[in-house]
Amino acid sequence: MLIAGFPAGAWGTNCYLVAPAAGEECVIIDPGHQAAQGVEEALKKHRLKPVAVVLTHGHIDHVASVVPVCGAHDVPAWIHPEDRYMMSDPERALGRSIGMPLMGELTIGEPDDVKELTDGAALKLAGLDFSVAHAPGHTKGSVTFRMPENTEIPSVFFSGDLLFAGSIGRTDLPGGSHTEILDSLARVCLPLDDSTVVLSGHGPQTTIGQERATNPYLRQVAAAGPGADPTSAPRRGM
Repeated sequence: MLIAGFPAGAWGTNCYLVAPAAGEECVIIDPGHQAAQGVEEALKKHRLKPVAVVLTHGHIDHVASVVPVCGAHDVPAWIHPEDRYMMSDPERALGRSIGMPLMGELTIGEPDDVKELTDGAALKLAGLDFSVAHAPGHTKGSVTFRMPENTEIPSVFFSGDLLFAGSIGRTDLPGGSHTEILDSLARVCLPLDDSTVVLSGHGPQTTIGQERATNPYLRQVAAAGPGADPTSAPRRGM
């Protein structure tokens, strides 16, 4: 399997291209601010043909390049219905202006073809299997994507802004909830095998085992349940 990732734009949001191998079809995950050029470079380098864009949530740092990327390749975008409005109204999603210089660089709106994600959905795209888990807390419509383990690689978990190396997503923006993100950590992350590779929306790669042992939020949830209130680590994401 091929996973090509790069941080994009002002917020350093990780965009991923996932394919069975070079020269085949691929799925693009979270083409955010200023990601379009990086996507095109990765497609050319690995000789990939996109079949879909899938989105972990609707914040502008994860969706800003959806319209140009989907338009250039005539592919649909998948997003949870509770975050769909954010593509057309990013400032309402943040509760504040994101600034005129950035606004001038963005293509606001939906691509021509939008499909909605549901909890527990099994997506088969580009010959790959993705299981979808609704994981609110960072936003109401946050989701994660998990690919099953096979003989070549361990399970891969695209966590969006739910779980980072050493931290979790912020919960102080509209639709965020500290209680909900802790519940999502307990329900979605804790059951995963320690060998599961975590590819998050910001920052470096990690594993569930590493986070179970060192992440203060995941440790507190594991020890005390979703009512815990860990505050010792900074949180990332828009």
